[in-house]
Amino acid sequence: MRPVSAVLIHHPILDRERAIVTGAITNLDLHDISRSAHTYGLAAYYVAHPIAAQRELAARIREHWLTGSGSRRIPDRVPPMRGLSIVASLDEALTAAGPGTELWVTSAQASGACLSHEQARLQIRGEGPPILIAFGTGWGLADEVMKRADFLLAAIQSPREDGFNHLSVRAAAAITFDRLLGPR
Repeated sequence: MRPVSAVLIHHPILDRERAIVTGAITNLDLHDISRSAHTYGLAAYYVAHPIAAQRELAARIREHWLTGSGSRRIPDRVPPMRGLSIVASLDEALTAAGPGTELWVTSAQASGACLSHEQARLQIRGEGPPILIAFGTGWGLADEVMKRADFLLAAIQSPREDGFNHLSVRAAAAITFDRLLGPR
């Protein structure tokens, strides 16, 4: 089985008008996705943000759950938070994930030539380089990130008749991890 990691990208991402922006780190994204990543056996979970003050905030939150009062109140959060690394960029996450890492990207609007979840499961279970799955905050990853991808994962489809499909990134990550790495 190939090592799989995830990265939550805060820049470059899109806003609702498709302009490139930088999003803010949230506490929930840090520990909720860390817990999902740990549950499904990911090698690492990276949070990428270009602004040093945001990375420092994330590091303080991580330390709260690793060594602070959070670790004493909810000790089950310690192992997942050990897998969290705060980095400045996607490139830093790719380097940390290992040589030759494939970049797989996600999008709620994915269409065209996408890697289905079934195909992705088979690739993960085969031989090959490490995989880094990128999730975007805001309204998704900027085109410059999408163009770097080795694979675009199929979108999580809504069963709603009106087509509403706007999951939180925390929910999308958990669903993706389950579809790719969960028991079948």
